[in-house]
Amino acid sequence: MADSCCEQPSQSKMAANPAYRRALWLVVILNLGFGLIEASAGFVANSQALKADSLDFIGDGSITLVGLIALGWTATARARVALTQGLFLGALGLSVLGLALWRALNAVPPDADVMGIVGFAALCVNVAAALILSRFREGGDAQARAIWLFSRNDALANVAIIVAAAMVFWLDSAWPDVIVASAIAVLFLNSAREIIGDARSELARSREMK
Repeated sequence: MADSCCEQPSQSKMAANPAYRRALWLVVILNLGFGLIEASAGFVANSQALKADSLDFIGDGSITLVGLIALGWTATARARVALTQGLFLGALGLSVLGLALWRALNAVPPDADVMGIVGFAALCVNVAAALILSRFREGGDAQARAIWLFSRNDALANVAIIVAAAMVFWLDSAWPDVIVASAIAVLFLNSAREIIGDARSELARSREMK
């Protein structure tokens, strides 16, 4: 009973905020929609970096949708969702590292023009998503911060993809694409560490309140 009483204010704060719900729906639509577009472009351009980023878009959209569903749950349940999100992001990072290694062993220069154009479009989408969520990142819980981190990381990754496209064009080499895909994976793993740490802290506080 003490656990429910202590969690209720946090639950009401996020679940009853229509602006936050609208923001999450917008981010879900942006991520899932563009993720499918970028995945197709990644195969057309033969770019591992675009494929890795498209996986992140689709993963982010799916996780944000789960976060939207979890808004009405208790703080403990949302912390568990955030923990699952962190573990998912870590697994995604490891899979992208594996794909980058395979790509390094089968290196063929991707289409730099498609990489650059799609990378810039992805940056615009992610900046929009990050701005939509930015005002909720401090006032929310671990789950809200996790969703914001996903969008922020995507924007940083897209800048790297644009730079890699220029390097592929200049050097006529696949290595900038491989390096950026690996850097995206490292970014995933670092964010996974932050999200898991936040979620574990909130779960520990919930246990202390019981």
